Amino acid sequence: MNPTALICGISGQDGAYLAQRLLSKGYRVIGTARDAQMSRFDNLDRLGIRSQVQVVSMAINDFRSVLQVLSRHQPAEVYNLAGQSSVGLSFEQPVETLESISIGTLNLLESIRFLNQGIRLYNASSGECFGDTGDTPANEETPFRPRSPYAVAKAAAFWQVANYREAYGLFACSGILFNHESPLRPERFVTQKVVRAACRIAGGGGERLRLGNLDIQRDWGWAPEYVEAMWRMLQHDAPRDFVIATGETRALRDFVAESFAALGLDWTDHVETDPTLMRPTDIRISRADPSLALAQLGWQAETRMAEVVRRMVEAAAAA
Repeated sequence: MNPTALICGISGQDGAYLAQRLLSKGYRVIGTARDAQMSRFDNLDRLGIRSQVQVVSMAINDFRSVLQVLSRHQPAEVYNLAGQSSVGLSFEQPVETLESISIGTLNLLESIRFLNQGIRLYNASSGECFGDTGDTPANEETPFRPRSPYAVAKAAAFWQVANYREAYGLFACSGILFNHESPLRPERFVTQKVVRAACRIAGGGGERLRLGNLDIQRDWGWAPEYVEAMWRMLQHDAPRDFVIATGETRALRDFVAESFAALGLDWTDHVETDPTLMRPTDIRISRADPSLALAQLGWQAETRMAEVVRRMVEAAAAA
């Protein structure tokens, strides 16, 4: 029989790409939404896989709901990609962010422990947990110093996973993913905001693109590659956490310049800094060391920022 995978958060960028990857590997894929009958699954439609995925209703912050779904569908693997996913929005919705990420992860862990069926759990953590890394790339041993409600919630979930792994012997692990982008990103993310604005301007729109701090530095990768790392983590001999990134850090200013240049434009003619878009606290430099993933999972990012930008611009221009 084909193995069953349950993806919590299947409607998002990572959930859709992961579903596509698992289907190609012969999995039966089930995805969850708070109300599956009313939810839109546009990303699954865009990838042409909506009819191949079974969607079910599950409220991840409700233990009974989580337990019922896991008991009914008996997945071999669970991928926890659910919860509030925007760093910026977390400053406006700190309670919802903490509950959806931390309580949701705890409900999955406790349900898996209760059922005792050998379910393997992947938890989506974030490079945001490390805070400002400066010039020293963060690896699996680097202490967390979160600087946003989102990062605090992700850090709490990370330690919950580690605790259940150690206390109860669960096969549970966290992927500490740094920034990863694709055409499926919603426009509330700055990368897609930049790309789509550049395309509108290139098409004759007279708008000015307003951004916050252009000097922040991030490690940007290609999302479809990162979901392969998630799967490999659950096939590993033993559960452990991995940093997943490209190892290349670039400034937001570079991302903006590449986006406009891909359309034959000079970004300085169309972009202005808006202090009101600055976050209360932000990470100046986010730098990663993904060497353990290469050594133990055989995974390495192939796509760097300039190519990520090119692909996103092409997709936005064709939309």
